[in-house]
Amino acid sequence: MQHSKIVGGSTAKRVINCPGSVALVQQMPPQPSSKYAQEGTMLHDAISQVLLGAPTVDVLSAELTQELFDEKIVVALELLDEIDPKKELIYEVETRVGFGDLLPGVFGSTDLVGRLGNRAIVLDWKFGDGVVVPAEENEQLMFYAAASMRTEEAKWAFEGATEIECIIIQPPVMRRWVTTKERIAQFERDLVRAVKLAQAPDAEIKTGDHCRWCAAKPICPQMNGAVERATQLKIKELNVEQVNTMLTQADILEDWIKDLRALAFQMVEKGIKLPDHKLVPKRATRSWVKGAKEALMQLIPESELMEMISPAQAEKILKKKKLALPPEVTVSISSGSTLVPRSDPRTEVLQLGTHLKSAFLKLGVQ
Repeated sequence: MQHSKIVGGSTAKRVINCPGSVALVQQMPPQPSSKYAQEGTMLHDAISQVLLGAPTVDVLSAELTQELFDEKIVVALELLDEIDPKKELIYEVETRVGFGDLLPGVFGSTDLVGRLGNRAIVLDWKFGDGVVVPAEENEQLMFYAAASMRTEEAKWAFEGATEIECIIIQPPVMRRWVTTKERIAQFERDLVRAVKLAQAPDAEIKTGDHCRWCAAKPICPQMNGAVERATQLKIKELNVEQVNTMLTQADILEDWIKDLRALAFQMVEKGIKLPDHKLVPKRATRSWVKGAKEALMQLIPESELMEMISPAQAEKILKKKKLALPPEVTVSISSGSTLVPRSDPRTEVLQLGTHLKSAFLKLGVQ
């Protein structure tokens, strides 16, 4: 999917806060795609196909396994059902929207735009686990709303609407914010002003949390200038012995941090609550259940099966035969828990009390 080189949904916050970043980013070489970005794109494509009526078997691939489909796509669709339990939502997916003559060359692509009663809906899927994305005052969603109202293929969702709902679905969590056309109009004015300012040779460059995903950080004068000044000052003040001592202290500090994390993990496992942290399960991996090979041989010839392959390999073979892997032949098992900030959208692991665990173990229950 192409994106505007000036400003798009994902860059609107940065451009409004730092108009000078537009010229800086255009100086940078294309950024390589990460595995997380590739997975996100794959999941966006998959859920769009499902919403357009594609059967699950046609969506699955070697990369998008049934396990990942269930963990992300199925949960996202269940959250969509909470918005529209009566299946009355009229929607479009992956619609290119822009600002026409108001802002030539400025456009983006909505994940979902639709209408439910008197409410226009702008929805964005977020399949990453690391960064919590709020819906309230979300510049990306406001960009899509403003652009949709100026795009023939999408403005129908807003005509006669009395309110606009901006929604982030980030499995397993959904965040919603209801706003007005007036607020979107104000956002549009801010965006137009920022784009015009960005065209000036001395456009303001300003640092802040909007810098997080900016590709131009290495050449940003605000960033590297501050670092350079601080570095020069400190180098003049330090000598070799001080640096050597500080490096030793850094090694000790790294060990301390590692031990602190281990202690915190142990405390939470024992049922002690930490206000800002929680345990969540690591991604589960699938294993074969007893008798799985016999069941597979009914679907896959022994010559193809050879030896016991992985569930993902079996799915790939079955897909070519237009067959699905029977769900009863595998079981998903998490490899353990990990300690994360409480803002992480993943569901907290339920911790059994120590005495209750001991009682279960005596009864032979794992």
